[in-house]
Amino acid sequence: MTEAVQRLVGFLDATPRVLLLTGAGVSTGSGIPDYRDADGAWKRGPPITGQVFRNDALQRARYWARSMIGWPLLAGAQPNGAHLALAALQAQGRITRLITQNVDGLHQAAGSTEVIDLHGRLDTLICLTCDQRSPRSVFQQRLQDDNPDWAARTAVALPDGDADLEHADFSAFTVPGCTNCGGMLKPDVVFFGEGVPRERVDAAFAALQASDGLLVVGSSLMVYSGYRFAVAARERGLPMAVLTLGKTRADELVDVKIDASCGEALTAAVAHLAREPAC
Repeated sequence: MTEAVQRLVGFLDATPRVLLLTGAGVSTGSGIPDYRDADGAWKRGPPITGQVFRNDALQRARYWARSMIGWPLLAGAQPNGAHLALAALQAQGRITRLITQNVDGLHQAAGSTEVIDLHGRLDTLICLTCDQRSPRSVFQQRLQDDNPDWAARTAVALPDGDADLEHADFSAFTVPGCTNCGGMLKPDVVFFGEGVPRERVDAAFAALQASDGLLVVGSSLMVYSGYRFAVAARERGLPMAVLTLGKTRADELVDVKIDASCGEALTAAVAHLAREPAC
């Protein structure tokens, strides 16, 4: 057993009811790129903000054109070893709940239950006028039907179903409206600069209150929506561990920092823990 796995197993053995908080590093093994480098800096420019999406028609067209090209990769992604290991930890009774900053639904696909999707899910759209929700898969077909000249394009994949089409002309790209009222459709996710819905935040803090410690996996915690739970865990005196590659915003707060691949460390740790009873 490597030192990283030993430290992870030690933390889990000492913390019988742990709350999990996951980030983009969990899904990179499924082929979904992440946003930040090992120092926590953006690999590219920050993603589109909610304000820009709502108020700038050209930028909104840019978003949907890129999403149309990038969506198949995300829609076809499968859970990797990290997702499966975390689902196994839950099945072993070692975790209270799982909070994820990811919007890909892969934790649920791996078998995790009662997941708090902090930032929502990309596989669902919401109308900003009538609040009707609809499947992203249906909208994908509408995008392709309305923009046949774009359908055959390919591009480098970016995080969360985005694609690199920086030099394209988006002015003629057609964005369909809501089938119910004609209103503006938006992915049912929290865009950069938007606030997380209060009910999700409350559920996450309630889960932290019911836990003996916090384990952060695959997140740099550079965004406040996730970092706040590390701060709250420290304020409450709960033990905290972070398993991720590179620097995090909470490095000075955590008790155990494990700089390792999420999938490899979790898979080995879960295999070891399966041979001993949960506390």
